[in-house]
This record gives sequence, C-alpha cells and structure tokens, in this order.
Amino acid sequence: MNGVENLETERLILRPWEPKDADFVLDLYSRWEVQRFIGNPPRVMVDRAEAEERIRVWRAMDHPVHAVWVVQLKGPAQQANPANPTNPAQQANPAQPSNLPQQTDPARPGIPGHSKPALAGTLLLKSIPASGAELPLQPSGDTEIGWHFHPDHWGKGYATEAAAAILAYAFNNGVPKVVAVTNPANTASQRVCTRIGLLHRGRTSRYYNALCELFELVNPAV
Repeated sequence: MNGVENLETERLILRPWEPKDADFVLDLYSRWEVQRFIGNPPRVMVDRAEAEERIRVWRAMDHPVHAVWVVQLKGPAQQANPANPTNPAQQANPAQPSNLPQQTDPARPGIPGHSKPALAGTLLLKSIPASGAELPLQPSGDTEIGWHFHPDHWGKGYATEAAAAILAYAFNNGVPKVVAVTNPANTASQRVCTRIGLLHRGRTSRYYNALCELFELVNPAV
C-alpha cells in the first residue's frame, strides 16, 4: 500500500482502509439506496469476500496522491447540521428524511457506547476512466473526487466536510484539476459539489460510458 496520508477535519478522521473494516464496507455497499447511483449498471455488494477484495484493491493503489479513505467520526455520532439540512451523500434519495435515526444494531460500528469507532463512509480521489468501446475502460488523465456515505450518516454535513478536505489535499499536492460526475438525478451529490467550490459544466458522456452531470475545478496554484 502506498503512503496514504491521514487527514483530519473538525469532526472527522480520514484514514486508509484496513482489512478489519470489511464488515462496514459490506454493510455500506450492500444497500441499494447507496449503490443506486454507483456503477454502470449499478449493483449491490453480495458478500464479505467482495468487501475484502474491494479493500485490497483500494490499499493497492499505487499513486503519490490518489487514494481511497474511510471517513471515521472523531466522537459520538453528530446531530444533523442545522445549516445543512439536506442529504449530502452521493447516493442520497432527495425524498428521504434528512435526519435519519442512528443504528441500534450492536454488531455494527457507530453505536454510542460500542467499542468500535463510528465509520461514516468513503472518500475517493482517483483516476476517472474515459468512455470507450473496449473494456476495461482506460484512464482519461483526469482526477475524480467522489463520496459514498452510510444512510445513518446522511444529512449531517459529513460529505461536504470530508470532500472539502480531500479537494484541498489534492490541490496542495499539485493535482492540476479535479472533476466530479454524478447521475443527473443525484441532486444531493450535486449540492455537495457546489458547496465545495466545484463548477457545474453541464452534462457529458466523456466518462464511464454514461451521461453524467460534470463538475470541475482547476487548481488555482497551477
């Protein structure tokens, strides 16, 4: 695994994924409400072996800046952010209540009093594949930012907080431009894009063999 840098914000720790996090990965990506805007076509994760393989791939990324982080809460689960009442997760359902109840399953992390830290989701900074006729799709040369959050942690501003930290990290490490793409129906993620300063460029089919809303920002220091 490359040297993934640990990052901190006011409420969050962004750290490398570890094999011990497989149960949370399975819990996160086995949910249709999380996966419905991810992939072409989208599909849910089916077993722990798939979760373990996903972590292995993330840890094997060999790039000086690109990485995939797990988002961990610093303390007990926060209450909904009153200044940000809408659902900030990439996979959010805009019709779903923004302040969802906390998990009560004692086998899962994030429960007050439970020994495991509260894990909230995933933050990605990676190469984005160009659309093309042959599979696997080839790198486009652009860098993508993305986020996937557990429904227990929607509506609390975590996606915006974590994504802003990763965007700053990317620019501080010389990435010339960062892009984000969303399903046209994913208005929640589009709001996160604008909150962190990305500019909407309309719709594009240049990535993932899919029609997406495109957001981007050029590094002001480059």
